[in-house]
Amino acid sequence: MGWVAFVAGRLALKKQGAPPPVLSILGIAVGVLALTVIISVMNGFQLGFVESILEISSYYVRLESPPPLGPGAHPDVSADVSGGGALSLIEKIKALPNVKAAVPFRELQVLIRGDWGQQAALVRGLYPDTDREDPGMAEKLVFEEGFFDLEDGNSILLGAELAARLHSQLGDEIRLISVSGSGAFLQNDEPGADESFFTIKGIFRSGFYEYDLGWAFINFDRAGELEGESYTLGIKLSDRFQDRKSAAAIAELAAAYAGNGAVKVRTWRDFNRAFFGALRTEKLFMFVLVGLIFIVVGLNIYQAQRRIVLERREEIGLLRAVGAGDRAVRLVFVWDGLVIGLTGAGLGTALGLLISFNIAGFFSVLENAVNIILSLLNRGGGFAVFSPAVFYIKELKARVIPQEVLLIFFFGLFSALGAAWFASGKVSRIRPAEVLRYE
Repeated sequence: MGWVAFVAGRLALKKQGAPPPVLSILGIAVGVLALTVIISVMNGFQLGFVESILEISSYYVRLESPPPLGPGAHPDVSADVSGGGALSLIEKIKALPNVKAAVPFRELQVLIRGDWGQQAALVRGLYPDTDREDPGMAEKLVFEEGFFDLEDGNSILLGAELAARLHSQLGDEIRLISVSGSGAFLQNDEPGADESFFTIKGIFRSGFYEYDLGWAFINFDRAGELEGESYTLGIKLSDRFQDRKSAAAIAELAAAYAGNGAVKVRTWRDFNRAFFGALRTEKLFMFVLVGLIFIVVGLNIYQAQRRIVLERREEIGLLRAVGAGDRAVRLVFVWDGLVIGLTGAGLGTALGLLISFNIAGFFSVLENAVNIILSLLNRGGGFAVFSPAVFYIKELKARVIPQEVLLIFFFGLFSALGAAWFASGKVSRIRPAEVLRYE
């Protein structure tokens, strides 16, 4: 390999017309750069939505119809794990490997009415200390006004878009109308919808429009008065991809407490299956479409290397005549493709990571440049790549996944290597005697 690298270097230095390798390197670099930045921005969007769904809505694992908690019961670290009740079960689930949190909750569909509007919403009943028990949910709920306060049975937390739809603000009183309650709030002892009054103690944003428009939180016990004593146990995991293993352990543990009752455990894969599938398909197609850059660049490298092989017939014939084999001579040209691939992929990866980690600043510079050009052309300004009027985002984030960056790097590298390998195939068809005869 030593003489192969030496000869490859000599041929590269003696090339006539340097632009072909330079253009090939730039093509690989642009492809790797574009794919790295696009996939990182897409990860920022997609993982933001996925994490909002998992941390706020579906949880990683759900245990449905666990043993009843009973009035005034509250799961905490002081629960008697040796007993046979729901508190014991919850504490044993918390002690399982890979389990971060286990949070009881109740849900009911209601119509929420403010002074100037109304909106159908899903209301979830939580314990007042759920924000401490479940830091993942607390991190996703960013409060614009107030804070996570469910100590009072009449407290309610609203999504920012829901509060805007109701024309309500912090401290206002709103009404919840439920048609599935226990009857504790029936008016005039007549059958009909249950109606109760709540005071807004917090207005939050989750980063997911559907939740900000259609979700609210109330006290767990108050939700039991409205909906009944049944509840669901939402479980968070350290590694969500170990959900099936954890679900099996949770189901086995819960079966011992259920007696003859059925135990139903579902994971995040069972919720929003179509949505997660659509995100995965979207990402796959983006990989394929942007990856077409590598095909174009690979063809460019193939044609350039093929021309070089034809131009170097004399050198190839001489190398073959002094004993170099077909494979060794072929590696001389593959080495050239390796240098092109490593240089282009390395440069593209470095620039792609630099932009991805500073994506907000990059788009800010881009927007300012475009707005300056528009102003000079008297076309106005206000251009934004991700306008809040179109995209429901407060800030643009990119997520870099190391495995994907490595995959993109090797895409660029192997597109150059593959092109050089196929282009050098003509080496085996060059006969030294024929070449040297005419020299």
